[in-house]
Amino acid sequence: MSRSLNVALVQQRCGEDPVANLTTQMDDIRRAAAGGARLVLLQELHNTLYFCQVEDPALCDLAESIPGPSTEQLGTLARELGVVIVASLFERRAPGLYHNTAVVLDADGRLAGRYRKMHIPDDPGFYEKFYFTPGDLGFTPIDTAVGRLGVLVCWDQWYPEAARLMALAGAELLLYPTAIGWNPDDPADEQSRQRDAWITIQRAHAVANGVPVLACNRVGQEADPSAHSAGIGFWGSSFIAGPQGEILAQAGTAVPEILSATLDLDHSEQVRRIWPFLRDRRIEAYGDLTRRFRD
Repeated sequence: MSRSLNVALVQQRCGEDPVANLTTQMDDIRRAAAGGARLVLLQELHNTLYFCQVEDPALCDLAESIPGPSTEQLGTLARELGVVIVASLFERRAPGLYHNTAVVLDADGRLAGRYRKMHIPDDPGFYEKFYFTPGDLGFTPIDTAVGRLGVLVCWDQWYPEAARLMALAGAELLLYPTAIGWNPDDPADEQSRQRDAWITIQRAHAVANGVPVLACNRVGQEADPSAHSAGIGFWGSSFIAGPQGEILAQAGTAVPEILSATLDLDHSEQVRRIWPFLRDRRIEAYGDLTRRFRD
C-alpha cells in the first residue's frame, strides 16, 4: 500500500493589515482542510506586505516572538483541523536580532520545529540583509504527523546544496515559502526568463534528490514605499512537483488561489531505485564545495 498525502498551498495577495492577512490565511487553511488537505503550506512573510523593499528600522516593529501570537493562533487551528501547517514569520529573537523564520505546527497543535532562512538576499527591492540574520539551525528536517519535512525559505531555493543537505538528512518533502516577483519595468521576455528559471531550479531539486517539492509564492502588485522604484509584481505560480520534477499542480500568476494535489510518498523510493543519484555521489571529491571559489 502506498502512502498518500493530500497537500495544499495558499497563494495570497497581502494587504496592509497583518490581522486581516492572517485571518484570510486561516480561512483558506480551513477550506484546504475541508478539501482533504493534511499538510498546508503558506507563502513567505504572509502576515504583511513584503516590507523588505525599503530599509526602515521602524519596520522591525512587525517582528514577533516564536512561540508568539501567530504560532498560537495557527497551532490552535492545526489542532482543531488535524492538519500540519507550515507558516513563515518575521521572528524577533532578541532586541536588534531578527530572523526570517518558517515554523511547523503539527496536527496536534504543537510547535514541531522551526527553520531560520540561511541565504539572505540584498538586491534592489529585496533588502533582506538589513532585517534578517542568517539562520543558525542548519538544514535539519522537522518530523511531523505527515512525515519528515525539509523546510527552506525563498532565496534558499536557488541553492542545490541546501536541498541536498535536507535530503541527506532524511527529508521526504522539500517546502519553500516564497516571496518573489518581477520588476514591472523589465521587458516581458526578461520576466518570462526569471519565472521559468525559478520553476526550473526547484524542479531540478526534486529530480536530483528524488523527493516532491512544494513552492508557495505570493501574488499581486506591491508598491515601493519609498517610491524610488515601480515596486514588485509578485508572480504567484505556486506549484507542486513530484520526485521526477513532474508538475502535479500549478497556480496562476495573477490571483489568490488554494492549490492542492495528492502525493505518493512511496514513489520517491521507486524513483531513487531507477535514478540512484545518492548512491553514485563521489563524496570523496567534493571537498572544494566548502570553498567560496577556486582561484
